Amino acid sequence: MVNNNNSNLTNEKEVDASTNAAKNAAIQSSQPKEADLGFKELYEQSLNQLQYGDIAKGKVVQITPDIVMVDVGWKTEGFIPIKELQDAQGNINISVGDDIEVFIDKRDSDGNLVLSRDKAAKLKIWDDIKNACENNLLMKGTVIEKVKGGLSVDIGVTAFIPGSQIDTHPIKDLDKFVGQNLDFNVLKYDRKRNNVVLSRRSIVSSERESEKKDTLKNIEEGSIVEGVIKNITDYGIFIDLGGIDGLLHVTDISWGRIAKPAETFHKGEKINVKIMSFDREKERVSLGLKQLTDNPWEHISERYPVGALVEGKVVNLTDYGVFVELEPGVEGLVHISEMYWTREIKHPSKVLNVGEVVNVVVLEVNSDAKRVSLSLKQTSANPWEKLSEKYPIGTVVKGSVRNITNFGVFIGIEDGIDGLVHVSDISWKHRVAHPSEFFKKGQEVEAVVLNIDIENEKFSLGIKQIEKNPWEDLPQKYAPGSVVTGKITNFTDFGLFVEIEEGIEGLVHISEISQKRVKTSAELYAVGDTVSAVVKSIDTKLKKIRLSIKEMEAPVMAPASQPQSTSVSNQYINNQENIGSNLAQALADVKIGSQQKDE
Repeated sequence: MVNNNNSNLTNEKEVDASTNAAKNAAIQSSQPKEADLGFKELYEQSLNQLQYGDIAKGKVVQITPDIVMVDVGWKTEGFIPIKELQDAQGNINISVGDDIEVFIDKRDSDGNLVLSRDKAAKLKIWDDIKNACENNLLMKGTVIEKVKGGLSVDIGVTAFIPGSQIDTHPIKDLDKFVGQNLDFNVLKYDRKRNNVVLSRRSIVSSERESEKKDTLKNIEEGSIVEGVIKNITDYGIFIDLGGIDGLLHVTDISWGRIAKPAETFHKGEKINVKIMSFDREKERVSLGLKQLTDNPWEHISERYPVGALVEGKVVNLTDYGVFVELEPGVEGLVHISEMYWTREIKHPSKVLNVGEVVNVVVLEVNSDAKRVSLSLKQTSANPWEKLSEKYPIGTVVKGSVRNITNFGVFIGIEDGIDGLVHVSDISWKHRVAHPSEFFKKGQEVEAVVLNIDIENEKFSLGIKQIEKNPWEDLPQKYAPGSVVTGKITNFTDFGLFVEIEEGIEGLVHISEISQKRVKTSAELYAVGDTVSAVVKSIDTKLKKIRLSIKEMEAPVMAPASQPQSTSVSNQYINNQENIGSNLAQALADVKIGSQQKDE
């Protein structure tokens, strides 16, 4: 193994030696001998001796696989390593006879002059950088890549341009500059640290000022110009017309509705606009885009007459309805109440999607306000119109309880159509504090059709109307003066209530409880006590029955000292029998009237 390695090393040395020998042979063959030079030439050559570190202009005299021989003057030749002159693919872009600038570097171990084109280029570029910085000259460069805080630029050496120096205004997207060949100013440089800082602010500013002057000369109201979108806001778009910005207000973008311009337009996009107005002193330009097309709202009522069935595309969904585009720039609103006859919708997005094509009926057109009212439900027949034919008043219907509220019960009769049983139409006899005391959701019930309001889409039902009104027979069943028996159900400040039959209660006013003076009903009775009372009156409309307990009591004897007339008067008042005389009838009426006032 050792012998093999030594053999390899020997071979490598032999190859290097042969390469150097070939190089030296090429150099020596191209070098002139001093014997061949005359005295005058030798003297002039001594006056033009090149110094190490100088940059000289030479001519390519020979190209070999390893080196390029260059004559740098007065028969002095040196060589450049071939790799300095090769591109990425290994190709050489010079030929014998070409003039090139080289750097006088050193002499190698064999005394041959070593030249460098790379070092010459770098030395020259620093001279250019110095000259550009001191004399405010431009330098061309290629943006290599985006780096932290700015861009890296190749100007012969790697330089840096801060983000704040790229333009007159902040630039967010620096990647778009990568690969571009641009002009730059040199702000400062440090040759020892190999540091160069560039700028384009003044270049851009002067370019824009020049563009601005040209734009101001040619700008006219009514003219159509091309611009580049510079900034987008909710209220409009700022467009660079060439050194001067114009505002395209959101109201001048489209004849139709534009919610957010950023959804339709993008920064850097080219766009044609119309000059609407121009203030030359303030340099303000108002632009218009929709003005490039005809106003679609002119003669719109002729194209979309009221009652017409038209086709449109859903473009927006809101809580209150759907916007349908009838044609570019013309949108109509289908209010949520005009979507379905019977179906209750919480949000239009539950039934429609943006981009969906629908048929609608035109309800109203207002060209001045640029509004079109549309209806989706009127593309089909109104089911409420057939409802009165199908369910005439008095018809008994069946359905399930769909909803219960404090004012009544909703019963499902057909798909999307509910009838309301008001709390007052639930029972003839019972006091209904809340319908949930009697019904549950999903419960099957029967009801009577009371009324159908087609215009307001209301369906009125009644449950108590299925049975006969018990109050209609009460005056015959309980005539005034008749005696009834029942249980006390409730006390109030003004009396007590007695249930004379299921669901039927009468009021005993506190003045009719006893012939004795009582402050409250609870002094004599308790809830649940059974009492008898005399029927005073029955009001079937108001569903009220007046009772009297004290008339069931025995007459109280007048004290001996009491005048006879007072005793006779009380006897008339407390008499339970029919009174025949006019005087007795008058006294009875007086008593009843006073009791009614007390109640």
